[in-house]
Amino acid sequence: MSLWLLNHLSTFTLAVVAVGGTVLLAVAGSMLLRRRYPSVARGEHNDMVGVTLGMFGAIYGIILAFVIVTLWTQMEDTQTIVASEATDAALIARDAAAFPASVRARIDSSLSGYVHAVVEDQWPRMRAGHPSYGATESHLRGAFHVLQTYDPKGGREEVFYEEAVSHLNDVASQRRARLTMAGRQLPPLLQALAFGGAVVLVPLTFLYGMRKLRVQLLFVASVAGLVGFSLLLVFVLDRPFAGELSVSPAPYREGALAQYWVR
Repeated sequence: MSLWLLNHLSTFTLAVVAVGGTVLLAVAGSMLLRRRYPSVARGEHNDMVGVTLGMFGAIYGIILAFVIVTLWTQMEDTQTIVASEATDAALIARDAAAFPASVRARIDSSLSGYVHAVVEDQWPRMRAGHPSYGATESHLRGAFHVLQTYDPKGGREEVFYEEAVSHLNDVASQRRARLTMAGRQLPPLLQALAFGGAVVLVPLTFLYGMRKLRVQLLFVASVAGLVGFSLLLVFVLDRPFAGELSVSPAPYREGALAQYWVR
């Protein structure tokens, strides 16, 4: 469900639903509580509610900050992995220029198939939450086969051959790391703490009574808006390959790899 929402709704729409919906529900809940229990407006229990709200808010804030920082770090790590994989593939293409034309053509064919498979086949699978090794396996094996069956001649070719093999191994390693990241999501316990905590914190603000309705609604709405926006960040960052803020496959189309996209 979360992947469908990220892939079919804009970030702005999600923000309106998450933040706006949280604020509206909080304001409506606060007004209903004041109508049903008019004594809340007199603030008879503000001392107790204030201490409870402060303690719970501090604990929940720490948990939420930890979750957001963790997910942001994961997003940055994923972007680094993608850039590194594309860079290694581009370096192989450059190293292959030192080999005979027939060998270079076979390497280019494997690399072209690989980057096309990553962008056109593997990326949609990762966006849908179903990463697959099979989409690129034949092309990666083809590149390994070319290098494994070629015997470099001369010191110049040997230097570039060793570099090409090293970069190809790195491509395989980065591919595994990328697919691992595509299958990750926030553990259920942290999801429960992040979203369940909001269900407790926001209603607590209803109990902090103020004589002026506008002031109380402003207080409730501000807390609800902050919580709603924080949960939006958790929701959006949890899936690094889904949604408008997802990691882009652009590095596989740039630099030395751009030649493989010329029709």
